[in-house]
Amino acid sequence: MFTTEMTRSHGRILIVEDEDVLQTVLKYQLEQAGYEVEVAGDGLEGLKAVEANPPDLILMDVMMPGVDGNEACHRLKSCQRTRQIPIIMLTAMAGADDKIRGLDQGANDYITKPFERKELLARVGNLLEWGRLQRDSNPLTGLPGNISIEAELSRRIEEQLPFVFMYADLDNFKPFNDFYSYQKGDQAIRLVALLLQRVVEREGSPGDFVGHIGGDDFVMILDAERARRVGDDFVREFDSEIPELYSKTDRARGFTQVLNRKGEIERYPIMTVTIAAVSNEAKSFTHVAQVSDIAAELKHLGKQHEGSVIVWDRRES
Repeated sequence: MFTTEMTRSHGRILIVEDEDVLQTVLKYQLEQAGYEVEVAGDGLEGLKAVEANPPDLILMDVMMPGVDGNEACHRLKSCQRTRQIPIIMLTAMAGADDKIRGLDQGANDYITKPFERKELLARVGNLLEWGRLQRDSNPLTGLPGNISIEAELSRRIEEQLPFVFMYADLDNFKPFNDFYSYQKGDQAIRLVALLLQRVVEREGSPGDFVGHIGGDDFVMILDAERARRVGDDFVREFDSEIPELYSKTDRARGFTQVLNRKGEIERYPIMTVTIAAVSNEAKSFTHVAQVSDIAAELKHLGKQHEGSVIVWDRRES
């Protein structure tokens, strides 16, 4: 079900610093914290290192000979391939203007020299997490993607928290997308994301999670006590609002009518949703793949029914 694989790596960091002593100290502290570290002695060398192997985060000194930190930052943030890499500027100047200058070039954060190890690691950790979420978010809906979905599910399994995993898949989305245009298809996907978030905020628990696997596949990871209410409310709102995306004619007759390549008329029903609901209340899981496998089976069963449906896993451990 998931297209990504979780990794235990802390991340790769590039240090761009011309002072040998500070370069050595930074490298040691970050490696001790579990990061993979590469170093560059100036801005130009740093740009070449990023081009050869983009890191997960860059620590960039401001004052360097030749290409300084601000210029290197500007070049990286102006390039489509590297603009998403988080950059922390290292500056010996505490003035607000100096910090703002770096932020104006696209830097994500700054640390003023001298700094403590705890501050360095905290800022690095926070920005790496931010960068991961930025890369993982679905560009159409803004919802967390596969990496975050798997991480959230893994966390609940490891901590043995009661949960219900709901996998939502739209029925007859492709013919709608093909007939009405991909712009209308995108509108449908955004509407589904909005409905999911709205229902979870209204009926769910504070820690509930909504993710977008991709295409017309979505996930909710919910508190077990409120999952049924959330699922039922979502289906009800989905069935109420999705038909509004269709023309009055198609909405009235309940289907779209399409001429296929053979010149034959095919009918496709108004979109519905199939939800596979997997709970750990009556069984225990040790890996996300177990949850994913059951959800895939339940979704297959649900697709055999007409209309929107939630298929609950009834098997016990």
